[in-house]
Amino acid sequence: MTPFVAEMLGTMLMILIGDGVVANAVLARTKGHAAGWMAITTGWALAVFVGVVVAGPYSGAHLNPAVTLAFALTGQFAWASVPAYVAAQMAGAALGAVLVYLAYRDHFAATDDPAAKLGVFCTGPAIRDYKFNFLTELTGTFALLFIIFYITGGELRLPDQATTLPIGLGSVGALPVAFTVWAIGLALGGPTGYAINPARDLAPRIVHTLLPIPGKGGSDWSYAWVPVVGPLCGAALAALLFLIL
Repeated sequence: MTPFVAEMLGTMLMILIGDGVVANAVLARTKGHAAGWMAITTGWALAVFVGVVVAGPYSGAHLNPAVTLAFALTGQFAWASVPAYVAAQMAGAALGAVLVYLAYRDHFAATDDPAAKLGVFCTGPAIRDYKFNFLTELTGTFALLFIIFYITGGELRLPDQATTLPIGLGSVGALPVAFTVWAIGLALGGPTGYAINPARDLAPRIVHTLLPIPGKGGSDWSYAWVPVVGPLCGAALAALLFLIL
C-alpha cells in the first residue's frame, strides 16, 4: 500500500462511518433516527479511529489537510508530499460521501428537510455569524493539532538514554486521536458541527452539489470557506506554538 492509497482509503473509511452515523441520526425512517449528538460525536470519534488504524502504518494517517499542513510547517513532513496527500484526502472523502449516499439513498428520498440532507455531507452553523463560526473552527483545529503533536507512539527509554523499547499497543494506539476528536466534538461541536478538517467538509459538499438527491436544496457555498480556512489557520497556529515551545 502506497502512502497515497493509504490516505485515500483511510479518509474514505473515516467519511463513510462519520457521515454514515449522521445519516443514521438525521434522515427519516432509519433505525437510528433522532439518536442525537452523543451518537454523532461518538461515531465520528470511532470513524477517525478506523481511518487511523488502516492508514497509519503506511502514510502516518493524516486524513486531513490541516494535519498535513501542520506537520509540514513543523518540519516533520516534506512539503513536496503535501499536494499528493491533500489530493488523496479529497478523493477519499468524496468517495466516502458517495458510499453513504448509496447506503441511505431511500432515506434521502424519504426525508423532507433539505438541511438534514445537507448535514449528512458537510457542516453548517447553528447560528450564522461568520467571524465566530471561523473562530470556532480555528479553535477546534488548534486544539486537535496541538494535542496530536504531543501524542507519542509509546516507548520506554532505558537508563543509558540511547536505547528505547516500544510499549505501544499496535492499532489500539490510534485511540488517543479518536478520544481527542470525541472531546472536541462534545466541547466545541455545538456552534458549527466541528469540521476541523477541510477535506471532510469540502469534498462531501461537492458531492452533495453533484448528486441527484431529490429535494436537496442548495449546498450553502457561502459558508463553505469557514470549514476550510478556519481549520488551516488553526493548524498553522498550533504548529507555530509547538515550534515556540
